Amino acid sequence: MKSLDAKLADIRANPGSSRAFIIADAKDADMAFGVRAPGHRRYLSAKGAHPAQFSPELWTRDEFGHRNLPEFLDIIREVVGQGLVDIMLMSAHVNEQLTIKEGLFRDSHITPAARANDATDVWAARHGNYLSHAAQPFRSASIDHIQCGKLDCDRDGGEFPGANLGLYSVTYLNDLEQDKRTLEAFHAFREEAERKQFRYFLEVFDPNIDSGIPPEKLGEFINDQILRTLAGIAEAGRPDFLKIVYHGPRLMEEICQYDPNLVVGVLGGSAGTTYDAFRLLHDAKKHGARVALFGRKINNAEHQLAFIEFLRLIAEDTISPEEAVHAYHGVLQGKGITPNRSLEEDLELTQQSMRYGDAGSTPSVAIRNNPLAKRKTESPQPDATWPTKPNGVPDFGSMSADQRLAYHTARLSY
Repeated sequence: MKSLDAKLADIRANPGSSRAFIIADAKDADMAFGVRAPGHRRYLSAKGAHPAQFSPELWTRDEFGHRNLPEFLDIIREVVGQGLVDIMLMSAHVNEQLTIKEGLFRDSHITPAARANDATDVWAARHGNYLSHAAQPFRSASIDHIQCGKLDCDRDGGEFPGANLGLYSVTYLNDLEQDKRTLEAFHAFREEAERKQFRYFLEVFDPNIDSGIPPEKLGEFINDQILRTLAGIAEAGRPDFLKIVYHGPRLMEEICQYDPNLVVGVLGGSAGTTYDAFRLLHDAKKHGARVALFGRKINNAEHQLAFIEFLRLIAEDTISPEEAVHAYHGVLQGKGITPNRSLEEDLELTQQSMRYGDAGSTPSVAIRNNPLAKRKTESPQPDATWPTKPNGVPDFGSMSADQRLAYHTARLSY
């Protein structure tokens, strides 16, 4: 059984006590950013660089700076091999290469997924102006291509060589005609998905233009629109879970308490500090979220595998966000990797955009009370030992914060 299915079953069977938490790695940026989608070449997989032509009289590969698609695919393979995420979200094209042709997920507990629509508010082409316009519904991918790589899949057996999970995205704008068109497109998608036995989860973006709603009231509008939309959908057509902006603890608890069968997750948003990501997961989980999907925050990390491992440790309540930032910097130091920010800077909470296209946007997430934000920090120097039980297993219950930091810094090797 895939870990996603096991965790969803546990969450629904034990809504008040389940400790299951689902982490998704969103490697679908090629449906938004084009050439920049694979990310900066500061981080490559263990396989290293793939050939690429750069005429020296024009520019160098370092001047260009971005990974190419083969290097991007190698990182996806490494993340799948690591086995700490539950979902790998890809474009339909990458899904075809890795899931259908390569069979990467055949013996993995990780569920492959593909972005099922690409509304215009993810059209982040360089020099384009699409992101400044009201989002409009649009789909490049077809369900059949995601499931089997061709039109008209064979559906008799209920199994497909490709992904059978998709992300469908909607953006509520508080505009009658625009929102009506968005929901009509969502209705058509749901009916097709149900007929084709295709599962999906629902991503809900905040408005990408001025909605006329005060920022402090926006989360209430989004919660009501989500619940109003889902009220008209029978179980057979409902999403497996939600992926929404974290509008703070009250609004997360508000939507999570409404229906214990509704599994709520948060989206990671744009690249920020390491503490932004770690604290977001911690706080969202504390207030009811059971899924977190990180895209740019993972893809822009100095070491993606280490970053993911600390996300998992936080999700399992093994380490605090503050300890995780210290330990992550310890891993980078041990591997000789120069961090993007100093430890002090990386422990800051910053305002972030929760949409594609960050310039000029108003952040939707506010996380307060960072106990380390104003404290002068030094490079981590944790204790070298930690308590163990009689059988030699680490005794986490007896560890101090410094000892947990030392343990996780020491054990992480890639």
